[in-house]
Amino acid sequence: MPKEAAVEVIATRILEIRGKKVMLDRDLAGLYGVETRKLNQAVKRNTTRFPEDFMFSLTREEILRISQTVISLKFSKSVYVFTEQGVAMLSSVLNSERAIQVNILIMRAFIKLKELFLTHKDLAIKIDTLERKYAEHDDKIKAIFEAIRQLLEPPVKEKKIIGFSL
Repeated sequence: MPKEAAVEVIATRILEIRGKKVMLDRDLAGLYGVETRKLNQAVKRNTTRFPEDFMFSLTREEILRISQTVISLKFSKSVYVFTEQGVAMLSSVLNSERAIQVNILIMRAFIKLKELFLTHKDLAIKIDTLERKYAEHDDKIKAIFEAIRQLLEPPVKEKKIIGFSL
């Protein structure tokens, strides 16, 4: 599989939970070619490398919420997720050539998502700026058309009264 396609596949497995971009332990295990249980055991043997901002356990409600998209999660008792930094740390815990190559692809996927986010954010800012700029123009254009309409209306002629008026 070409690197770009692999990055695209990995990017689809990055979720947003608690405002952070994360990957599920089972998805990472699949990419590394190990069992989820083995991956989690390796992490538990190295807990000091994985502070709360690198890895955290999902609550039951979070598991149920994402189990709609990942059916196998519904019956899981615990699910761990890893942030970008946690995934980077996994390469030191899972010391294999495959882990290194997979980590490189995962880091590229995170970078690609950040670039997409920034592009969308920049685009949204530009659209807002244009809306504000041209909102003023709408009022001015309406005033111009109103003035033109008034100029196009035939002038109202006053009736001249012939004779004497009392």
